[in-house]
Amino acid sequence: MTKLANISGRTAVKTFTKFGYQHVHTSGDHAILRKPQSPTLSIPLHKEVAPYLLKSQLKKAGIKVEEFLKAAK
Repeated sequence: MTKLANISGRTAVKTFTKFGYQHVHTSGDHAILRKPQSPTLSIPLHKEVAPYLLKSQLKKAGIKVEEFLKAAK
């Protein structure tokens, strides 16, 4: 299985935009992402996002880990 370690918050936000999400605003140190007909995502803008948190946001968005990692490159 692929690993979600060492992905920064900014990289995660850029990758989610490739899947149709838009960065609508920042609340504290979290980027709020929206996409029509999909749940709103909150991504922490840290140096490294915890793998379990990123995995839960991917599940919420309906994106497979492998697809996300491929788009992040």
